[in-house]
Amino acid sequence: MSSQRFEGRVALVTGASRGIGFATAQRLVDEGARVCITARKPAALEAAVEQLGGSDKAVFVAGSGDDRDHQAAAVELAVASFGRLDVLVNNTGINPAYGPLLDLDDGAARKMFEVNVLAALSWVRLAHRAWMAAHGGAIVNIASVAGFTPAPGIAFYGVTKAALIGLTKQLAVELAPRVRVNAVAPAVVKTRFAEKLYADDEDAAAANYLLKRLGDPADVAAAVAYLASDDASWTTGQTAVVDGGMIGGL
Repeated sequence: MSSQRFEGRVALVTGASRGIGFATAQRLVDEGARVCITARKPAALEAAVEQLGGSDKAVFVAGSGDDRDHQAAAVELAVASFGRLDVLVNNTGINPAYGPLLDLDDGAARKMFEVNVLAALSWVRLAHRAWMAAHGGAIVNIASVAGFTPAPGIAFYGVTKAALIGLTKQLAVELAPRVRVNAVAPAVVKTRFAEKLYADDEDAAAANYLLKRLGDPADVAAAVAYLASDDASWTTGQTAVVDGGMIGGL
C-alpha cells in the first residue's frame, strides 16, 4: 500500500489468527505497523505471523481472551518486542448460544459478557498502564450492528455489543485527551464466526443489504485502520457502522 500511516507504531490485535482480526493485523502491517496478535491456538497464530511477514513484523501470544494472565503476557510481549504500544484493537468475541433470550443458559450469558465486554475493559486497562497513559494511543473495539438493533437468534450477543458500544463512549471520556477510543460495528461479514448467519443461502442473506453483498474482513479492517490512524485524530467516542447499507444512515 502507498500509505504508511503506522510507520514506527505498534499494535496489539486480539483474536487475530483469522477473520476480521487477521485482516486488521494485515492492514496495519501493510501500512507500516508491527503487531502482536493473540488467539487461542498456537499453530494458527504461527501461520498468521508467517503470513504477516515473520518475527520482524509480528509476534504472538496464545491464550483465552478473557484470561488476565494471557492479557498481561501479550501486552508485555508487544512492548518488550517492539518498544511501544500505540494501538489496541479489541476484536475477540464469542457467541456460544443461539435462540430466544428466555431459553438462554445463564452460564453462556455470563461467559459472553465476560469475553465480549469485561475482557475488552481489561485489555484497555493493561495497554493504558503499559504505554498509552504516558505516550497516548488509539483503541478500536469491534462491536456489531446487533448492538444497535434487535437481532433474533443472537439477541444476547447483541446485548453484549450494545454494552461494548457504551463502554467505548465511557472510555473515550475517561482516557481523553491522550487516548482516543472508538468502535466499528459490522453487519454480517464472511468469516467462520458468522457462517451460521449466511451459509445456507448467501444470496438471500446479501439481499438485505443495499450493496447486495456480505462484508469481507478487509472492509472492517479498513475502517479500523482509519480510526486507529492520525486521519481520525479528531474522532473519539464514536462507533462507525460498516454494514453495506443495512441500517447505517437509513
